[in-house]
Amino acid sequence: MANTTWALDPTHSEVHFKVRHLVSHVSGQFKQFNATVQTEGDDISTAKVNFSADIDSISTNNEQRDAHLKNADFFDATNHPKLTFESTKMEKVSEEKYKMHGKLTMRGVTKEVALDVEFGGIAPDPWGNTRSGFAVTGKINRKDYGVNFGITDTGAIMLGEEVSVSANAEFVKQVAAVTA
Repeated sequence: MANTTWALDPTHSEVHFKVRHLVSHVSGQFKQFNATVQTEGDDISTAKVNFSADIDSISTNNEQRDAHLKNADFFDATNHPKLTFESTKMEKVSEEKYKMHGKLTMRGVTKEVALDVEFGGIAPDPWGNTRSGFAVTGKINRKDYGVNFGITDTGAIMLGEEVSVSANAEFVKQVAAVTA
């Protein structure tokens, strides 16, 4: 079966995170990211996903906090400008639910993670394209990636270790070039 390439539609996609801060939560997003999906035909269970986010595009709606997140206490954007994910297996749970396994690399550390995927389906759009959509959720432990900042002088834990991640992504099926 022929391979199908799906290109990210960034205008209909978003990547967010949320972490506990003292007694509440702080959320943010990456504004610059890219992803591609390769499937055998339109079979999502065969999907191979590659994702990257530009650390410098992080936004929590607070410039001072964003600058801190980019420094060595957190993402260390100077030495590690991208966060990447490469899937290794897509496990079908039900018609619309999958478990996506893969390697997440952050701050030069690569760890295996499993993310929940809700498949929104495949449909034509009004402009003659074919689109697919996904909602991805999961949790990672920031300390697994060397992000240890967060203990106050009083010993209180300022930041939770667990970071919730979520993404909504829409992809456009790429038409294979015909060679003569």
